[in-house]
Amino acid sequence: MTAKRRAGVLLHPTSLPGTDGIGSFGTELLRFLDFLAQSQFSLWQVLPLTPPAAGNSPYSAYSAFAGNHLLIDLQQLVDEGDLLPQAIQNNFPQEHVDFDQVTPWKEALLHKAAENFFNQGQTPRLQEFWHFCDTTYWLHDYALFKALKQHYHNKPWHRWPNELAFRKPAALEQASVKLGPEIGVQKYLQWQFYRQWHQVRGAAKERGIAIIGDLPIFVAHDSADVWCNQDLFLLDDKGKPTVVAGVPPDYFSATGQLWGNPLYDWEAMAQQGYVWWIARFRQMFDLFDQVRIDHFRGFEAAWHVPATAKTAAHGRWVPGPGAVFFDAVKASLGTLSFIAEDLGVITPEVEALRDRYNLPGMKILQFAFDSDAANPYLPHHHLPNSVVYTGTHDNDTTKGWFNALPAKTINRMYDYLGLPGTEPVQDLIRTALMSVAQTAIIPLQDLLELPTEARMNQPGVALGNWSWRYQTEQLTPKLADQYAGVVKLYGRN
Repeated sequence: MTAKRRAGVLLHPTSLPGTDGIGSFGTELLRFLDFLAQSQFSLWQVLPLTPPAAGNSPYSAYSAFAGNHLLIDLQQLVDEGDLLPQAIQNNFPQEHVDFDQVTPWKEALLHKAAENFFNQGQTPRLQEFWHFCDTTYWLHDYALFKALKQHYHNKPWHRWPNELAFRKPAALEQASVKLGPEIGVQKYLQWQFYRQWHQVRGAAKERGIAIIGDLPIFVAHDSADVWCNQDLFLLDDKGKPTVVAGVPPDYFSATGQLWGNPLYDWEAMAQQGYVWWIARFRQMFDLFDQVRIDHFRGFEAAWHVPATAKTAAHGRWVPGPGAVFFDAVKASLGTLSFIAEDLGVITPEVEALRDRYNLPGMKILQFAFDSDAANPYLPHHHLPNSVVYTGTHDNDTTKGWFNALPAKTINRMYDYLGLPGTEPVQDLIRTALMSVAQTAIIPLQDLLELPTEARMNQPGVALGNWSWRYQTEQLTPKLADQYAGVVKLYGRN
């Protein structure tokens, strides 16, 4: 990633339009990339592409390495002969993702596609599939994990029989044979996900668009990662976390956020040379041009909450690996093309760790106007080596945010901006684009000036998140021309 002024759009692929009931790697994604190019945006930021576990959240995944099979484009499977055209017809709503309906329907079709693929016998595609299996080291463990989850009616791995929960080699070998067909299906899904994603990445590159990925610092307890690497996490002798991750009370929640993820045994990881993390980062840079590290501050210190706690209010900060970790990563992978999510409780030590590796931090304009001139999110505090956003996936849309502001904050905002206040969303977008920050990212909901109903996620609320989708007709040539002019005006084309 070169150090020049650039602008981009935040959109998770599930929010794309289309006929699968959920956004996918199909033709609508190519139309979206065309819109970005026509609008002079050169960056596309996504949320994690891993397979969601609890609450359909991309930040809680069954694997840090596998891809979300629900993003596979079914039409491509039809074109390749793995599905019949009539099989993918449906009447799902188009304005949002109904996960309860879409997930079982699409998973059944993907299983059928896998069965049809294997029944075709020897083909060049089968050879490609076996090459993927032979060269993807994490694949079998993940496929076995998913097959065992299905076999044991979705119970978490620590509630499986002990010989499987604690990975006795003879039990794993026996299960691999017994569950062979389902393991094959899971491998097929990952093969299709990765081949389709690499096509997407190629299409983005052809249009001059770089892709920013998102890496949650923590993983889910009920994941292939923890099951396969129990010695790298703070677990008891039954496989349960002794402490879990979260953050103390903050802007989003008066009692903090209790995420529930297990925490790392950094000493054990150091003894292994951080090989799991290095492999994870290598995988991310195979998929993306740049990576945002969610909760970057956890590498300096993480909020440890007793596993029995009901809220995150009574935890404690425990030091992380800090510079030793990043030195090891840099020695293996070279230049670190990361964005440090440095929101929340940020100490001088966190800032020093970020700056030691010249990592850009984040500036959120929705946080800028609720105090005085010392507010670090105000544009006069922005630095070139930073990324400015109107808001993130955890914020309300800018229109919804503005409509809920008290009059005092609105007056402060427009006193600062020196504007009449008639177009608040466009004013905040322009403020982001004119910032000295080298990178500006705008959520698509803000480009479309959508209200709160288009919000992607509300932290602390378990249901109703991650389901928003836009409609094809909303991305018009007129809108593309409008933003192309503004992006050029502020030197970000």
